[in-house]
Amino acid sequence: MTAPETDIQIITALGGPSKVAQLLNLPKRGGQQRVQNWLHRGIPPAVKLARPDLFLRHLTGVQQATTQGVS
Repeated sequence: MTAPETDIQIITALGGPSKVAQLLNLPKRGGQQRVQNWLHRGIPPAVKLARPDLFLRHLTGVQQATTQGVS
């Protein structure tokens, strides 16, 4: 499990809570707030495992995703 500070850095690097919610195809209503909560609680492990390309790049060797072209 990563430290919440690392999760904050990941979310920030991906463009913030709104952008991460969009990348995860979360509903517009409530999705941003859900990701905002992760800034304090940490990204749930199940979410990290579902999207290692976004959240576990340091383990998978995938280059850092940019905000353009990430689906």
